[in-house]
Amino acid sequence: MKRVVMRRAVWESRHFRSCGRGYSQSAGACTAANDVIEVSPRIPSFDYTPPAYTGPTADEILKKRKEFLSPSMFYFYSKPVNIVHGKMQYLFDENGRRYLDAFGGIATVCCGHCHPDVVKAIVNQSNSLQHSTILYLNHSITDFAEALASKLPGDLKVVFFTNSGTEANELAMMMARLYTGCNDIISLRNAYHGNAAASMGATAQSNWKFNVVQSGVHHAINPDPYRGLFGSDGEKYAKDVDDLIQFGTSGHVAAFMSEAIQGVGGIVELASGYLPVVYNTIKKVGGLCIADEVQSGFARTGSHFWGFESHGVVPDIITMAKGIGNGIPLGAVVTTPKIAEVLTRRSYFNTFGGNPVCTAAGLAVLKVIEREKLQENAHAVGSYLKERLNALKAKHEIIGDVRGRGLMLGVELVTDRQLKTPAKVEILQVMEQMKELGVLIGKGGFYGNVFRITPPLCFNKEDADFLVDVMDYAIAKL
Repeated sequence: MKRVVMRRAVWESRHFRSCGRGYSQSAGACTAANDVIEVSPRIPSFDYTPPAYTGPTADEILKKRKEFLSPSMFYFYSKPVNIVHGKMQYLFDENGRRYLDAFGGIATVCCGHCHPDVVKAIVNQSNSLQHSTILYLNHSITDFAEALASKLPGDLKVVFFTNSGTEANELAMMMARLYTGCNDIISLRNAYHGNAAASMGATAQSNWKFNVVQSGVHHAINPDPYRGLFGSDGEKYAKDVDDLIQFGTSGHVAAFMSEAIQGVGGIVELASGYLPVVYNTIKKVGGLCIADEVQSGFARTGSHFWGFESHGVVPDIITMAKGIGNGIPLGAVVTTPKIAEVLTRRSYFNTFGGNPVCTAAGLAVLKVIEREKLQENAHAVGSYLKERLNALKAKHEIIGDVRGRGLMLGVELVTDRQLKTPAKVEILQVMEQMKELGVLIGKGGFYGNVFRITPPLCFNKEDADFLVDVMDYAIAKL
């Protein structure tokens, strides 16, 4: 009798067909009796057929990309995927093959690819007015600003729209410097805040920094529970911020800036107890606290709508982008009326900030998150997925750490758990295998050895099972 190796019930083993001498995988060749067939996971069913694609092939696009686009633009996989269509948590390539999107356009697609309500809002607004300028009145920008302010605590209700997270962080840093009259800003090692002049200064990974002038930023020890000096003791890490102020500045700072969960840095959740102590220290010396919610905002963490809320703090300035528009280029800075006044000292203007099409999309996103209870889903499915990933960690020595919150999770691969040696080569091999099996996943961390799992918030438990099964199968192939 033939033995069939099964990893989970959702695998291809449910879909055998007769082939004359025993059975085979539904997509595989027939084998002789008594052979062991190792079957791969099967993508969950999805009642949708994408339209036929008649555009350029992957090879044709790659050729043009190499000739006409910046060489700095890199891509995943040895053979890049030509993504031509998306629907909710799935993406389709030029051949109509479906992939589970576990990266969400780098934590950007929150409602789901081409969510009908968001698309409808974009189309309706485009049909009436694509762009004018904030020099004229238009209800789209004010409606969204009002709705956004309703999701924030305290007096955080004045919104300035931008086109990206980098631009939002640039503006937040400038506002803090203008408001306090100080130049020094403290951010965290391993942080990523953008790639323009000031935000690159706040970024603290050499991988993302060019050798240009980046003045006035000091980088504190990262409160990393996995690789940090003090484990999960947030208060011990917080002492370094006080030391930086005393020994690296005039005794006053403009701001402290941090992500609640470091995204590009490898889904590092700050040690418990850290932010309350640091916020108190910064306020004592007259500084402001900036929360970078570009990746962790808009219900992604599940337990809260904003990442900073899980730390029990209220910032003075919040920056946001990515999930704000479900893929539309949109960002924002939100602060108090008093701090917002600093921009009236001179003329400050943004041609596309508050574009009616973008803000119409943003308002639709908020409505979808609430109506479809995507925050609750992120919490329930994310908690389930994290449990399954931790079970996978118990099975595979190469998994050094599983971390994160909601649908912002990280899986760090190491070749030695004691030394925490980054598995830089192995993660690429697993990634390639996962792509072949139908899962697109992100990668990050300073050493490039962390899987970044940030799917659309409509992700369900069956998707979570498929992701884990595929990762299990791919790791077993190493």
